Amino acid sequence: MSTNIENKKEELQVESVDQYIKQVLKMIEKEQVTEEEAKWITQETVNNFREHVNPGFLEYRKTVTQDGQFAAVEWSDGGSCFQDVNGKKYIDCLGGFGIYNVGHRNEKVVKAVTDQLKRQALHSQDLLDPLRAILAKILAEITPGDLKYSFFTNSGTESVEAALKLAKMYSERTTFIATTRSFHGKSLGSLSGTAKGMFRKPFLPLIPGFRHVAFGDIDMMRKTFEACALVGEDVAAVLLEPIQGEGGIILPPEGYLKQVRELCDEYGALLIFDEVQTGMGRTGKMFAAELYDVVPDILCLAKAFGGGVMPAGAIVAKEKVFKSWFDNPFMHTTTFGGNPLACAAAIATIDVLLEENLPARAAEVGEYFLQGLKDATKGHEDKVMEIRGQGLMIGIEFHKDEVGYEVSKGMFDKGVLVAGTLVNSKTIRIEPPLNISYDEVNIVIQAFKEVLQNVN
Repeated sequence: MSTNIENKKEELQVESVDQYIKQVLKMIEKEQVTEEEAKWITQETVNNFREHVNPGFLEYRKTVTQDGQFAAVEWSDGGSCFQDVNGKKYIDCLGGFGIYNVGHRNEKVVKAVTDQLKRQALHSQDLLDPLRAILAKILAEITPGDLKYSFFTNSGTESVEAALKLAKMYSERTTFIATTRSFHGKSLGSLSGTAKGMFRKPFLPLIPGFRHVAFGDIDMMRKTFEACALVGEDVAAVLLEPIQGEGGIILPPEGYLKQVRELCDEYGALLIFDEVQTGMGRTGKMFAAELYDVVPDILCLAKAFGGGVMPAGAIVAKEKVFKSWFDNPFMHTTTFGGNPLACAAAIATIDVLLEENLPARAAEVGEYFLQGLKDATKGHEDKVMEIRGQGLMIGIEFHKDEVGYEVSKGMFDKGVLVAGTLVNSKTIRIEPPLNISYDEVNIVIQAFKEVLQNVN
C-alpha cells in the first residue's frame, strides 16, 4: 500500500514538473508577454532565486526592492539596450561586464550561429572540426607579434587556467607573479592570481607559488624577480591585465608594461596578458597590448570573444611556448571549448569589429564620453574623486562607496545600467557596446549629471 502511494506521488510530481516545463517553453516562444504573464515571470524569478538559486542575490542586486518581492527581470535585448519583462528599456553601460562589444544580439553574429546550428551544433570530439582551425588562423593573423597557436575555452577563468598550465609545462617552473587589485577569475588556479582577499580567504591554501606585487611598481617587480632567483624559485610567468578592470579601471604607468616585458626576457619568464576584459576592441585597439607596443607570450581572451551570443574564450601563444603541448595535445582539454557554435560566433564577431572599425570607434566615442562625464562632475568634486579610462572602458571613482551605490541606483532608475567593480561601488564602470550611438552617450551623461545633483 505504501509503495503504491509513493509511486502515485512520484507520478503526480512528474506530471506537475512536465506541466511547468511546458508553460515555461510557451513563454520562451513569445516575443511579447502580457501584463499578467510578466507578473507571473517576475514572481517565479524572485521566488526561485530565493528557494533554488541563492537568496543572497536578492540582497545584493540593486534591481530588487527592499522586501525582495519585486525585481527588474530582463527579458529581451538588441543594439545597446535591453528590456525588462515589463517593457522598460535600459541603455546597457555594464555590458555584461564587457561581453557586448558588438552590441546585443548582433545580427551577423546571430546569423552565423543559427546558420551553423542548422547544420551541426557540437562536434564529435574525434574528427577534425573546421571552424576551430579557421578561427585559430584568424587569431594568428590579428593578434600582435608572433602569437600563433590557439587553444579555445568557454570562459575567462578557463583561459587563465590554460595559460597557467601552459606556462608550467614550458619551463617546469612553479612561481608566478601577479599584481595587487588584479582579477583573473575564481577557479582555483586563476583565483590564486586574483588579488581580492574576500574571494581568496575561504579557499586557502590556493595553488602554491604565487607572489603579488603592487600594480605599476616596476621596482617591486624587479626585486621580486631577484629574490625568487636567489632562493631558487625562478619565475615561470608574470600574469597581468594590461589595464586592470575589476580593480577599478586602473591604467598602467607610462612605460610600465614594456619594463615588465624586459624583466621577463632578462629572467627567462613568460609574460601572460589577461585581456579577457580589455580585448576585442574595448580600449581603442583590437588588443590592449597594441596600445603599449608590447607582445606577450600568451594572450587570454573571453567575454566579448563570443560576440555576446555564445560563451567563448581562447589563449593565443607563441610557437616556442605552445609546442609544449605538441607531443600530447590531450594534456589540457575541454569538451565544449572551440565548439562549432562558439567558433562561428567568434569569427562573425571579429568580422564585425574589423568591418565597422569598432576598435577605432571605441577610442573616438570613449574620448567624447570621458570628457562629457568629467564636465558633468564640475561642482561635485566632493563626491567624485576621479574619472579615468581608455576607449570605452571607463571608471568613475567616488570618495565613498555609498555615493557610488546611490549613483548606480539612481542611474538604473533613469534607465541606465552601470555597476561597481569587484562588488564595490566606490568605482563604477562604464563599458557599453562599442557601437553605442552618440545620442545614447548623451542620455547617459545627462542621467549621470542629474543623479549626481541629487545625491548627498
